[in-house]
Order: sequence, then structure tokens, then C-alpha cells
Amino acid sequence: MALDTGSYRLGPQAGTLLLKTGRTGLGRRAGHDLTIEVTGWQADVVVNTADPGQSSVTVTIETDSVQIREGTGGLKPLTDGDRADIKTTITEKILLTAEHPTITFRSAQVTGTPDAFQISGDLTIMGQARPVTVHGGVDAGRLSGHATVTQSRWGIKPYSAFAGALRLADDIQVQFDLALPG
Repeated sequence: MALDTGSYRLGPQAGTLLLKTGRTGLGRRAGHDLTIEVTGWQADVVVNTADPGQSSVTVTIETDSVQIREGTGGLKPLTDGDRADIKTTITEKILLTAEHPTITFRSAQVTGTPDAFQISGDLTIMGQARPVTVHGGVDAGRLSGHATVTQSRWGIKPYSAFAGALRLADDIQVQFDLALPG
């Protein structure tokens, strides 16, 4: 199954959009590597298989729709209270969702084939647009891909605790896995 020429609207019903964090610092053993799911998002995709350069992607993410799905590592398991605290920190202290309710990605260039593509464009976080490249492809009826977002490029100071001994890594991995639109 391939991605055909056409216009598509995708969202959470098609699959998952995940953020994966890592940790650094002397106290990194105390913290967790997080898997965060974005549950409120929409992608408008135009595919032109004959001329990929005419393809485009626009994604809008609701910043308050993050859900902490998993925390691996750490000295103790992640509790529901920890998940709620992490979400509050993300929405109120890091992404400032009251002032910046959305994150957007707008493609500038699409290259490759439907089976292996790159989408370069601007990711706007808290009103600041920076270039990002998404790598993806189609395999076994699934559309999947990834990008790296370096928080400091948008003026975001990665979360830290214990006087900086435990820090969230600056790079966050964005991953998507979607059913091909039918």
C-alpha cells in the first residue's frame, strides 16, 4: 500500500504523535526518560507523487494536549501524581500554553519518494519559527517518521531539578506512526 497523490487530513484517529525525552547530568539516574503523547493535533497533507516538490504538510499541535504515557529508568516508578506534575510543568512553565496554545509546522520543501522522504520546514514554538527536517517513509501500510527538536533553539531552557544535577536533555525526539489514509 502506498501514499497516493491527493489531499489528506490526519489526526489522532490515524495514529500516534510522540515526544521522547532523555536525561542528563549527575543526577540523571533519579529521573525518567519520558514518552509523551500529543493527543490534540491535525495535519493537512498534500501529496504529489509525480512531483514531490509540489507536496506540502501543515501540522497544528494543541500545546495543552500532552499526556505522559511512560517513564523509564529512574529510582522509582512514575506515579499518576508524577504524571500530573510533569504535565503541569510542561504546560505552565515550559510551553506557556495560556499564551501559546499551538505549535505549528509548515513545510517549505518535500524531497524523496513516498517510501522515503524528507520534509524541511519551519516549526513555530512560542512564536519563534526555526527550521526542522522530518524524515519519514511508508512501510507495511504505515506512515512513520521522526525529527529532532533542540529546545534551546527556541529559547526553551530544558527542565532541571536538584540544583541542575538532573536535567532533561536538550534534544527531544518527535516520532509519528500513522495508518495510511484510505
